This record gives sequence, structure tokens and C-alpha cells, in this order.
Amino acid sequence: LDSLLQENIVYLEEKVWSGRVGRMVLMTMIARVADGLPLAASVQEDEQTGKSILDYQNQAKRLFKTLTDASPSRCSIESGPYLFHYMIEQSTCFLTLCDRTFSKKTAFSFLEDLANEFHSQYGHKINTATRPYSFIEFDTYIQKAKKTYGDVRGGRRQLANLNTELQDVQRIMVQNIDDVLQRGAILSELENKSANLTEMSRKYKKDAETLNATSLAVIAGACGGVTLLVLIIYFFVL
Repeated sequence: LDSLLQENIVYLEEKVWSGRVGRMVLMTMIARVADGLPLAASVQEDEQTGKSILDYQNQAKRLFKTLTDASPSRCSIESGPYLFHYMIEQSTCFLTLCDRTFSKKTAFSFLEDLANEFHSQYGHKINTATRPYSFIEFDTYIQKAKKTYGDVRGGRRQLANLNTELQDVQRIMVQNIDDVLQRGAILSELENKSANLTEMSRKYKKDAETLNATSLAVIAGACGGVTLLVLIIYFFVL
């Protein structure tokens, strides 16, 4: 009887924990860092968050556009009552949106699991993808991983096996989404201005070369005319 009771308690505990994780991991997205192209995604079905989740999806897409290979490889970003956690591996960004109370260690362990599997399945295809969500079928594995990390015993095993990079997650930078997106907009504006200046510089150089060529032609023509005049005077006048 005691054994059966214990089994029921464990079962209920796992169901509760799994339900909490289902609500606490609201969205997961994967994108290519080079151009921000979304490669895969998984969104939690929830009537309460269904309307607002689109706003967070748009935030995530804008965030992808601000990232480069020089961005922090791991970061947590505050956005309202939630946190974006992301990690960059092999020029690919793995991002998840979680409730603030969700364990940061679990979140980054979850992302690392996704990164390993995603690169194993699609690593050779990432650079050649041309359309958004080319690997949307990866949602199946994302859902499976969510259940794994939602399992009480499985989650504990996963946390016990975290690699050294994840041991000190408290040092991972925490930023604000508005600040990050604003910096991204400023950087984008600076890049555009830099590109415009570069183009203007090229145009100026081309115009200068054309002007120099024209000037040389005029000078050469003038010199040729003077030489011809001298020859005419020499042979026919003198």
C-alpha cells in the first residue's frame, strides 16, 4: 500500500511539474545569426497567452536581427513578466521565452540540448536555407525535450550533468529587451550611414577619376593642337 501511494505521489508530482514547465516555457525559436532568418520554432498553446505571444515572437525576430557572432554567446533578456534566454552556437541562435521563476540552469541546459540535436540533424543545411522555418519539423524534438526537462527525475538528472560552461549561469548577462532592440536600431542606423558614406566615397572617387581622365584628354588635345600649329608654321610659313 505504501509503495502504491508513493508511486501515485511521484506521478502527481511529475504531472504538476510537467504542467508548470509547459506554461513556463512559452516559446522556443532557432535562427541563423548571419541574417536573423528563423529556422525553426515551437510555441506553447495557451489561451491566456495566445494573444500576447505574437508580440514576443516579433520581439524575438527583431532581437535576431541585432545579433552578430560578436554578441554574448549566452544572455538573458527581461521582457515584461518573462525572460528570453538565448545561446549562440556555430553561428546559430537558440532562444526560449520562459516565466521569470523558471530555473535559469534548466533553461540553458534545455537550449544546449536543442543546439546539439539541431546541429546533428541540420548542421550541413543551415547556411543554404533560403526560406523562413525551413526546419519547422524540429518542433517534434523541441516538444520531446520540453517533456524531458519537465520530468522531475529527468530534470534532476539533466541538471546534474550540466557541462562546465553552464555551471555558473549567474554570471550570464541579464539585459532589458527595449535596451537591446534600441541598441540594435542605433547600430543598424550607423551601419546604413556607414554604407551610404562608403557609396558616396566610391562615387566621388569614380567622378574624380573621370574628371582626371577628361582633363588629361583636354590637355593632350591642347598640346597636340599647339604642336600641329608649330609644324604648320615651320614648314609652310618659314
